[in-house]
Amino acid sequence: MKKIIITCSLPGKALENLSKRYSLYIHSSKESIMSYDELKQRITAADAVITLLSNKIDEEILNAAPKLKIVSNYAVGYNNIDVEACTERNVWVGHTPGVLTETTADFAFALMMSAARKIVLADKFVRDNKFKGWFPELFMGTDINNKKLGIIGMGRIGQALAKRAKGFNMDVIYYDAKGDLDLEVAKSTNLEDLLKTSDYVSLHVPLLDNTYHLIDQKALEMMKNSAILINTSRGPVVDEASLAKALKQGQIKAAGLDVFEKEPKVNSDLLNLDNVVLAPHIASSSKETREKMTEVAVENVLRVLEGNKPLHAVNKIN
Repeated sequence: MKKIIITCSLPGKALENLSKRYSLYIHSSKESIMSYDELKQRITAADAVITLLSNKIDEEILNAAPKLKIVSNYAVGYNNIDVEACTERNVWVGHTPGVLTETTADFAFALMMSAARKIVLADKFVRDNKFKGWFPELFMGTDINNKKLGIIGMGRIGQALAKRAKGFNMDVIYYDAKGDLDLEVAKSTNLEDLLKTSDYVSLHVPLLDNTYHLIDQKALEMMKNSAILINTSRGPVVDEASLAKALKQGQIKAAGLDVFEKEPKVNSDLLNLDNVVLAPHIASSSKETREKMTEVAVENVLRVLEGNKPLHAVNKIN
């Protein structure tokens, strides 16, 4: 019987479809994922593996897996996987695009509102029994309506965020490496103009060589001192040390982060600032979306083990 490794317990019932036909090993801890060493040990007999972004799939892992036919990543991104090495070994790489678009856009907007209106600070203020009555400047924030939103990376999630912003009468501009995408919801511009003129900047790019530290000290210096930065893409897109410095010095007003440069570690300076909202990589974490992600990750595996290509393939196998 073919064997499948699943590096973390996943929500939903889709795994039942696999268990009826194949031998599964599921790392069942609710608080941790399978370690690199355990994965290397268990993958030796595996035909397929379902991984998370925090599971590194490199040549050492692949060399230990002579029977492997697919790495199905439970994520849209796949920077944790050596795709070239997989392709050389005729191993498919699958992922889960599309299903988390709307949920992630919802969360990006929620981070934007939380950072702008100081919701987290206000909640703690009430819980600490500090609320003694209303007065005009209590947690006075910044409007979102009628402001300018700059979106960097205008893929599915960027476009979904733009549609939400239009409901708040925001002026939406975007920068995308592909150039002008001829969209009704937003106008294309260059990166420098976006950074200099936007009241809110939201990041929606993959982690590539040319997006690593895309938001660095130079980029932050271009932004308005009243601007708010949102990141639900990948942590290393932002230079955290430079961001912490910019926030501390008032170079930009605030930030909302769902991803971090060296997850799960967070820059200690950011932890000590009250003008940044920090979330533990949960932008796609709704019951409906996470269960659908399981279904897609499983479908990728089922198709390959039945001799077909994945539902959503990252690479091409001859």
